[in-house]
Amino acid sequence: MTAADGPLPLALTMGEPAGIGGEIDLAAWRRLSHDGPAFYLIDDPVRIRHLVTMLGMPTQIEVITRPDQAPSIFRAALPVLDIAQSVDAAPGHPSSATAKAVIDSITRAVEHVRSGEAAAVITNPIQKSALTSAGFDFPGHTEFLAHLAGVSRPVMMLAGPDLRVVLITIHVPLRAVPDLLTVDLVVETAIIAADDLRSQFGLAAPRLALAGLNPHAGEKGTIGTEDREVLEPAVAKLRSMGIDITGPNPADTLFHSRARARYDVALCPTHDQALIPLKTLAFNDGVNVTLGLPFVRTSPDHGTALDIAGTGVARPDSLIAALHLAAELGMRSKEGSIS
Repeated sequence: MTAADGPLPLALTMGEPAGIGGEIDLAAWRRLSHDGPAFYLIDDPVRIRHLVTMLGMPTQIEVITRPDQAPSIFRAALPVLDIAQSVDAAPGHPSSATAKAVIDSITRAVEHVRSGEAAAVITNPIQKSALTSAGFDFPGHTEFLAHLAGVSRPVMMLAGPDLRVVLITIHVPLRAVPDLLTVDLVVETAIIAADDLRSQFGLAAPRLALAGLNPHAGEKGTIGTEDREVLEPAVAKLRSMGIDITGPNPADTLFHSRARARYDVALCPTHDQALIPLKTLAFNDGVNVTLGLPFVRTSPDHGTALDIAGTGVARPDSLIAALHLAAELGMRSKEGSIS
């Protein structure tokens, strides 16, 4: 597909088939089919048609063989690129039998975006415990996508309408964070965040704020020394490189409305420092964005929700936000590559 033909379609992966992915895919298409960004689902069409019947969500499904067929179909039907594997999953009950199809869906989406057939990758949530039998040896989506892209240091950002947060450490125990937190790690994370805020989000001079690790950002070493010995030197080094960053800032005063007006992204040493305020402000429409990849990747900011899978009550808001953001970032990335 060429630029003259219009925007490239978005590649949406199947995610955990026993979770809510399929039903929020259907709900998202029903909301976006008239005027939203065109996407196609890499999945088993038989499974998707079964969901349509089971959930009572009348939806036209059309099988495609190439991504470039999706845009002309999208207004009338949900395009499904056949994964060419039978996927039989009972809602709420993940099975290792579907692991290969889940992994292949992600791999093919990445292949499509890297070959220029798709504008971005949007990933439905996966159930990692069900994937290990198929050789999935990664902590999560982010690390697997980095592996496929040949990138050693991906960065996780969560974005909502009123807040963006970047995680310096991700899925690690709290007791491990002080040993993992180094000047180099903070500096590397901040550089990737600043670069992608410029190139993907169009911010000419991004403003970063670094949250402290300890209460009150350590109070000059009286409540832990990591803020003074690691975070302060990292901020000094980043400023010397021309990056606009403040901190370490006490985390308990970093997320109220007046504080948020002073920065474009908050960098947080721990997982929950970032996700608690983000999910408080944008529980239904937060988006997971992977920075540092050679392509755009977004994802809903929620899990597989096995407890409500198959009931039809799952909300597609976060997936819709992820699709809209992916389309926006993909278009900006395409314009940047042309210029």
